[in-house]
Amino acid sequence: MDISTVAGLALCVIAVVASILNGGDILAFVDVPSMLVVFGGLIGATLTKWPLESVLSLPSYFMKSIFFSPADAKGTIDEIGKLAETARRESIFALEKVPIDDPFLKKAMTLAADNRPPEVISAILQLEIDAMVERHKTGSEMFAGIAEDGPAFGMIGTLIGLVIMLGNLSDQAAIGPAMAIALLTTMYGSLIANIAGNPIKAKLAFRSKQEATKMGIIIAGTLGIVAGENPRLIKEKLNSFLPPAQREAEDAGE
Repeated sequence: MDISTVAGLALCVIAVVASILNGGDILAFVDVPSMLVVFGGLIGATLTKWPLESVLSLPSYFMKSIFFSPADAKGTIDEIGKLAETARRESIFALEKVPIDDPFLKKAMTLAADNRPPEVISAILQLEIDAMVERHKTGSEMFAGIAEDGPAFGMIGTLIGLVIMLGNLSDQAAIGPAMAIALLTTMYGSLIANIAGNPIKAKLAFRSKQEATKMGIIIAGTLGIVAGENPRLIKEKLNSFLPPAQREAEDAGE
């Protein structure tokens, strides 16, 4: 579980609710017609933009921002180093029999054990990375659309409220409450964008980039094994994917 996503969402909600309770009644911030404009319009716009199967997958994209196993680049490098030692000690064909949990790494080692040319291995694996990035991009783009459309429908709701209010200026006592209700739709749209839309979009894009980096490490390591490079040299090359702090820790460990 990605605890930072859960903690961030909870903190945002608590901050908003606490601010409301500190200054007034929370029921004053609940208005059904305003919710209908923002949430109904947002759902309609999302359905218009995306195929139904993609919209139905939106909850699963959201859950991926919470339940996600971070890509362990250092662990992947260590595993590739051990596989390189196996290939050097026995033969590259022995890689096919080594138990490997990561499906992408398993596929890479199978291609290497099949004695495929390096350019073929690289092309096949890169295609899989590209397909993965495109799949992940759909989720982040959908949340980006939510972040854009939420405030837009909030403004539409505010304009509707202002038009209704201006049409009833004869009732001076109703102007204040009517203005407050009109502004609620803007608040709803802003909350959707800044609590859910933009943060989830950024988290999904970050996780996708992490996964692509790990897969890039696997490609580079596989090509090194196929080329018959020294396992230590392969690990040194792959360490360039790590942040400087992790590289220094790796060097210190050696």
